[in-house]
Amino acid sequence: MTGPSTKARQIAVALWLLVSLFVLALISVLADGNDGLEKFLQFVVGGLALGSIYSILALGFVVIYKATGVFNLAQGSLVLLGTYVLYQFKEEYDLPFGLALLFALVLMAGVGVLIERVVMRKMLGKPVFSAIMVTLALLIIIDQIVRSIWSEPGYVLNLPWSSGKVDIGDVTIRHIDFWAVGSAMVLLVAFFLFFERTRVGLGMRATALDAEVASAQGVRIGVSYAMSWAVAAVVATVAGMILTVRTGGGALTPAVGYVALRAFPAMILGGLDSTGGAVAGGLIIGLAEVLVDGYLDYDWLGERFETVVPYLLLLPIMLWRPHGLFGTKTVERS
Repeated sequence: MTGPSTKARQIAVALWLLVSLFVLALISVLADGNDGLEKFLQFVVGGLALGSIYSILALGFVVIYKATGVFNLAQGSLVLLGTYVLYQFKEEYDLPFGLALLFALVLMAGVGVLIERVVMRKMLGKPVFSAIMVTLALLIIIDQIVRSIWSEPGYVLNLPWSSGKVDIGDVTIRHIDFWAVGSAMVLLVAFFLFFERTRVGLGMRATALDAEVASAQGVRIGVSYAMSWAVAAVVATVAGMILTVRTGGGALTPAVGYVALRAFPAMILGGLDSTGGAVAGGLIIGLAEVLVDGYLDYDWLGERFETVVPYLLLLPIMLWRPHGLFGTKTVERS
């Protein structure tokens, strides 16, 4: 249960982040005047969009950890598979986008349930480390399956809102950015309602805390585990769709699964068991990457230095709050 002191700390963290953003904006304006403000706002828009994608990816990790206590390394492969399945329905079978997405989500939910029933169910009662290694094996296997089925280069996923944009003053916002931010917010609300207001969601939370006690209270453990994998697979498909269109212009590549692993810092930063933390962590990481890429242009930092920033940001916060900004602190009795 979240107490008043915990809520106060979380509010303090949020205010600290807002103040930091305001200071960055002020520095930009003082340095370059109006041009500096417009440049900063453009970076913020890009950072929020990228951060929203990270948030969606992190939610996929969190839902399985929240229900099973297992850190799912296979989430990146679910992103990869879901994106290619959507491509198959949309481009190869020439279905309308809405119908193609619906079929892809249903199929991926089935894949998630299948993985849990056939593979992960066998890991119940086994050491957590063993279960994590199994998810690593799933990552490699699914990746190879995707490469074997869709082996030709040049696949492109075309969506109705792939290339549109809106100009607000001198700030350009792409339609895909609206979809990224909107999807993250909708999923956050849906997750909150699911875990806080539904019997299945409450059962999943109880299962993660103590499976034996939850079972004694009538919670169907198998349903909770299967549901967590189904939800994670659905979220992975949404994230892969947006990630592919925003960062690659719709061009499909097996590398999208590994890009998804960049959501690890977002999940850990926000808290392994916090859906709100997943979104907050994703937004923080996305903003940090884009701002550093936009403002720091020093050769001695090396190429793609912004990809290191999430881990530089993660290190001091983990030393300060090992359970993440919004994660549940473990209380141990001696």
